Amino acid sequence: MRVNAFPVIRYAVLILAAVLVAIPFVTTLLGGFKSLGELRVNPLGLPQVWELKNYASILGGPRLWQYLINSLVIAGLTVALTLVVSSMAAFAFAQIKFFGSGWLLNYLLLGLLFPVATGILPLFIKLRDLGLLDTYWGVVLPQVAFGLGFAILLMRQAFLALPGELWESAQVDGCSYLRFFLQVTLPLSLPILSTVGVITLINSWNNYLLPLVVINSDANYPWPLGIMQYRGEYGTEWSLILAFVTLTIVPAVLLYVFAQKYIIAGLTGGAVKG
Repeated sequence: MRVNAFPVIRYAVLILAAVLVAIPFVTTLLGGFKSLGELRVNPLGLPQVWELKNYASILGGPRLWQYLINSLVIAGLTVALTLVVSSMAAFAFAQIKFFGSGWLLNYLLLGLLFPVATGILPLFIKLRDLGLLDTYWGVVLPQVAFGLGFAILLMRQAFLALPGELWESAQVDGCSYLRFFLQVTLPLSLPILSTVGVITLINSWNNYLLPLVVINSDANYPWPLGIMQYRGEYGTEWSLILAFVTLTIVPAVLLYVFAQKYIIAGLTGGAVKG
């Protein structure tokens, strides 16, 4: 009797990938419970003495909660603007036929080829000229701009997957594009809206380079930049850094775990039609 080896290979690859992803996270989590001396001699093993004060000092400090508020404001504005702009643009590309729509869509999708790091210098100069340095909007607007291509691509595919008879019936009833977009398209596209929102939120939450370049004052630092307070001129408190990194990652991981079914539904919703 022949045995199908494909499921075994598939699960082996998935388990290997999960282990490779979990090892750095678990190592970082355990490193936050170690003293600096033990971290140097035993970086990968279990702590011999669990140092709870590392996490306690971070959670008990006032700066952490200020960083949290800053991150929530920046991420919230980024998600809201991305959803509004990308949904309207995707609806136009999916439902409205106009000259040059394909060229314009391809132009917007070019943004997928260029990460933020490639344009950080001209972006800094432009933000300085606009007076947006050391402000929330100096981080929010570039994040929205660099995330629009991916968001429009996903939403357009989802909008194209909606039955064409809906728009034909709406036209017969005298429904306008705006009303059809607000009352029909958006309610039927909640999975893809949730997907784009979660992905945008996680990307904004974990963004380090852009806030590092744009924000100068400690009072406006988002959560990832809080790691800089544990780096001194003559030494680095690695135990506190690992504890802080763990606390930074945990919200994003929990958000993904609870929203994964919406993400999967949104990513596969427009896969059969494009």
